[in-house]
Amino acid sequence: MSKRTRRLWLALGGMASLGVASALVLNAFQSNLVFFFTPTQVSNNEVPAGRTFRVGGMVEAGSVQRTPGALTVRFAVTDTAHTVPVAYEGILPDLFSEGKGVVAQGRLDGDGLFRAEEVLAKHDENYMPPEAQHAIDQAAPKAASQETLAR
Repeated sequence: MSKRTRRLWLALGGMASLGVASALVLNAFQSNLVFFFTPTQVSNNEVPAGRTFRVGGMVEAGSVQRTPGALTVRFAVTDTAHTVPVAYEGILPDLFSEGKGVVAQGRLDGDGLFRAEEVLAKHDENYMPPEAQHAIDQAAPKAASQETLAR
């Protein structure tokens, strides 16, 4: 085999290795990618079926239900226009309470119940995830106009 042929095979082998490595990295990135959705987007079925995602908004007042003797909690997340029921089994963050911002990560089951694997609460009085704040700001005018129409 001549030097030129050997160099060609070496270059082709290097490019193939680089291609395989790139494909593996992109596949790992895709499987760990978690998107954020609002309760309005969840109710409009804009969420990926069978995939983990995050839903965020405010914990609806009066919606927190704790199972006695267990770590199971049910609550509703709202963006003032739509509400998503959430079930979580575990210890909630200390800052979790009704009327406060929350982001839950999990999956939507067939009954429309969001089964959270992780719940994150806001960390101070002024913080809310930008996506959740934007969703609340977008939903507030819609909710006000629907309320006006209902009267």
